[in-house]
Amino acid sequence: MATCPECDAELEVDSDDLEEMEVGDPWDCDSCGSRLRVASLDPLEFDADEEDEDDEDRDEDEDADADLDELEDDEDDEGEWDE
Repeated sequence: MATCPECDAELEVDSDDLEEMEVGDPWDCDSCGSRLRVASLDPLEFDADEEDEDDEDRDEDEDADADLDELEDDEDDEGEWDE
């Protein structure tokens, strides 16, 4: 039995899943919904999925850039007059 590094909940892993599992495989915590990665098999341990956090940060940065671009486009249009 392993625990979630985010919420300390016990993670139930079926023996079939355990046999197919490899270090680095993704896993979701049913209790808190965190995306995890298998850190070791013996003993079974999980780490938080850093790639998932990086993806979220990247998405937030892209959203902020898109908002800034849209604002700049609106400012450019303010000086133009339709004749």
